Amino acid sequence: MIELIRGKNRLTLLPQTGASIGSWQHDGKDVFLPVSNPSLRAQNGVAVAAYPLIPYSNRIADGRFSFEGQEYQLADNLTGEPHAIHGNAWEHEWTVAHQGPDYAILTFDHTPVENDREWPFAYRAVISYVLRNDVLEVQIAVENRDQCDQPVGFGFHPFLAASGEATLAFDASSVWRTTPDNLPLRREPCEGEWAFEKPVDAHARVIDNCFAGFAGSVAFRHVAAGLGIDIDADRIFQHVVVYTAPGEQFVAVEPVTNMTDAINHPEIADRGLHILKPGTRIGGGMRFRVSSLNG
Repeated sequence: MIELIRGKNRLTLLPQTGASIGSWQHDGKDVFLPVSNPSLRAQNGVAVAAYPLIPYSNRIADGRFSFEGQEYQLADNLTGEPHAIHGNAWEHEWTVAHQGPDYAILTFDHTPVENDREWPFAYRAVISYVLRNDVLEVQIAVENRDQCDQPVGFGFHPFLAASGEATLAFDASSVWRTTPDNLPLRREPCEGEWAFEKPVDAHARVIDNCFAGFAGSVAFRHVAAGLGIDIDADRIFQHVVVYTAPGEQFVAVEPVTNMTDAINHPEIADRGLHILKPGTRIGGGMRFRVSSLNG
């Protein structure tokens, strides 16, 4: 485990568990909540508070896709579902490339074997975590290290601590309604119950959807803990996935580049999938600012 400290902030990292964040506390209070999800088999029951999604976000339907005339089959990595989810970078140990008292840079190299069912293309991923006073800055980059073009998407999956009263606000243009197994079904405008420009009760109902046309800003208020968390994401993150439900102790707010199952929806112009030429890279960052609601 790596520990980063700056001011009132203490951040722990777990390089061996997908470069995930183990915990983030501000003045002794959880900002990100450690959550154990045994359905994500490769996390081996370890409680993580946030982790990177590389080289795609969310689900690929039945783990199948076609790219440049070739068919691929990925293994399911979520117990109880047939779909591949969140890429494979979270399934592996990462290398600590640089580290200081308040920052760390980690890398992961994926070199596929024949008939690789994790991901069929070679890539390098880099993630940096930097504490700047009351801001956590997260930067992600992916480089195509293969000899052919490669489809790439990425994002970040934090669990915002949200026990008790909490509100959520963000701006997006549309929401993907889903099938019972959480694949995109139809796109609707963010109106009525799907409008989040103004703060809403974060626990009022179940939300497990991908939103498109994400403006890059989220205002989360953990009223019960007296903490505010504001997220500012770069423009490359054109989507945001939100999960919350009554009774949950967290709210997942995930800035991501691509819609769910983007690789199987070439007909959608703004699906958020990027095609990298060999030797090229893509990246983006986001900032989480924590503040006291009590002044």
